[in-house]
Formats: sequence, structure tokens, C-alpha cells
Amino acid sequence: MLQIKQFTFNPVQENTYVLFNEKDACCIIDPGCYFGNERRTLEEFIQEQKLNPKYLLNTHCHLDHVFGNKFIHDSYGLALHLHEKEKIVLDNAPAAGLRWNMPFENYRGELIFLKEGDIVTIDEDQLKVLLTPGHSPGSICFYCEAQQFVIGGDVLFRLSIGRSDLPGGDFETLIKSIREKLFVLPDEVIVYPGHGEPTTIGFEKKNNPFLKA
Repeated sequence: MLQIKQFTFNPVQENTYVLFNEKDACCIIDPGCYFGNERRTLEEFIQEQKLNPKYLLNTHCHLDHVFGNKFIHDSYGLALHLHEKEKIVLDNAPAAGLRWNMPFENYRGELIFLKEGDIVTIDEDQLKVLLTPGHSPGSICFYCEAQQFVIGGDVLFRLSIGRSDLPGGDFETLIKSIREKLFVLPDEVIVYPGHGEPTTIGFEKKNNPFLKA
């Protein structure tokens, strides 16, 4: 069974997630640690819990979600897993960092591309890849059916949705992704978003002003 540890990092207040099981295997999703103290906080948690990192995963590659990719790769030797359509977003992240006055060194290691329906396996635990473009061209979510939760990136928030005005974004595509990939999940599924507090599929169906019929 997976436990979820959330960290909120960098000036954009991005949610970084560490998912770990009783065998101390873990995956790190969207490491947004920008400052040295943030990197130490993440590293110390992994050390204190005696975790063995197995995967580095990106839901998408906007700069606030990728600041820590190189740090995780250098620390644990992990290759980056992402959707193929996010490569261009990853490549452009340092330029975006300069525009935001947050320069950083980008990940330059091996890229392992995930696609719709792929399964990320952490011992007996499984995360299914859902392709949910619209916020960015290759946004993906990680769905744990056994435990009824989704690591959703910047697709769906509590009472909101991801912005669609960045390069590669599209409002209608985003709405379609949410309705066809997330709103078909059970109402009790918890959504852990890239920013802000968790929500549930059922709550958003009833209350999200962008998605109410």
C-alpha cells in the first residue's frame, strides 16, 4: 500500500509528491525543489524513512514542476519518465526560468516516455498513466485504482482547473481531458493536484464552476 507525502516547494507553491510503500520503495513525482533548503528537506525525508527511490516521474514539464529533476537524478541515478509531447516543454523550461528570474540547470539525462495506459509498478503497487492534455501538450495523471487516488498535476484543482493559455495549452482540450479521463473515475477518488489542497472527483463534479453542466 502506498503512502503519500506532499511537499510544497518554490515560489510558485508547487506540490511535490513522494509515494512510498511498506517495502521502502518510492517514486518522486514533480520535484519542484528550487532552493537548497528545499532539496535538503526532500533528501532528509528520504533518508529518515530509509526509502529506496525507484522512479522519477513528471506529470508535465512546466518549470515549477521540474526544478528538482537534475537533483533527483544526480542523487539517486534515476532516469526521467514523462510523456513524449512534454519533451519540448522540458527543453524550454530553463528559458522560462530566466523569464521568471529563477534560473536553474535542467535535467539532461535519459528520457523514458510514458503513454496512455502504461503501468508504473512499485512492487505490488501500480499507477496507471492517464493522458490528460490541455494544460500542456503531454500532461499525464497517475491513477492508483487500488487505493482510489490520482496524482493529477495541473489538470484539475479544487474548484478550479489548470490554465490553458501557456504554449501547447488548449481550454477545450483540457475540459475534454477532465470529463473523459478523470470524471469517469469513481466519485470517491482523491485528486492530489500540482498546487493547493486535495479534492475528490465527486466534489468537483458537483461544484467546480468550470465543469458544471
